[in-house]
Amino acid sequence: MVQSLSYLWRLLATALAFGLFGLGGLVLRLVVFPLQSLWPGDPGWRRARARRTISRMFWLFTQFMYRSGILTFTVEGGERLGRPGQLIIANHPSLIDVVLLIACIRDANCVVKQSLFHNPFTRGPVRAAGYLSNGSAEILDDAEAALRRGETLVVFPEGTRTTPGTMPSFHRGGAAIALRGAQMITPVVITVDPPTLTKGEPWYRIPKCRVHFQLCVGDDIDPGQFAALGLPPVASRKLNQHLHDYFRQQLETV
Repeated sequence: MVQSLSYLWRLLATALAFGLFGLGGLVLRLVVFPLQSLWPGDPGWRRARARRTISRMFWLFTQFMYRSGILTFTVEGGERLGRPGQLIIANHPSLIDVVLLIACIRDANCVVKQSLFHNPFTRGPVRAAGYLSNGSAEILDDAEAALRRGETLVVFPEGTRTTPGTMPSFHRGGAAIALRGAQMITPVVITVDPPTLTKGEPWYRIPKCRVHFQLCVGDDIDPGQFAALGLPPVASRKLNQHLHDYFRQQLETV
């Protein structure tokens, strides 16, 4: 009986969380960002304000999910996130791991799916923050420029959520970005137990117990040591393989 009530409560809280997320996106788009655009500052300052606002909203949203009993989470090494010119490479096992990661970084740029620029609930925030579209033909140039401006850039090289029961498979774009402009590469290994909101899974199919997210910030990787290995395609391939091996090793020990 107690387990049934707990499950029903978490189902209700999950539905409420999705509703709040959509409502929050509309409020940011229709109210908050238009008001912020009236404040003084150049476009760079406006993007930075928008990113800080999104990070704060994600932190509040994370606190709601935690306090309502949907999830728990731990972040190991979070103090090393958010440095100038830092490229953060993360795996993507769940829909909301992006929220947890951005909540940890006060002012982060991010490469996101092109569809988010057309979704009525997300297009306001991603455009105001100046996030980069993974469908853009200029993505490599734009990402390099962001890193050289001293921004922190978050990339999920899988391009989509990890297929349940498989290891992450990275596209080479993340490695190419790193070699072109990153001061350092910082891997973040994300795990969720039990799995939830995986690829193709509807929001209402929640686990029988509260889920736990763990974000482990790894040691920095120097992109220069790979740039010295050969021409850009060769260096990119070797760096991408190194990232594959690192994430596989870390996830196999969980």
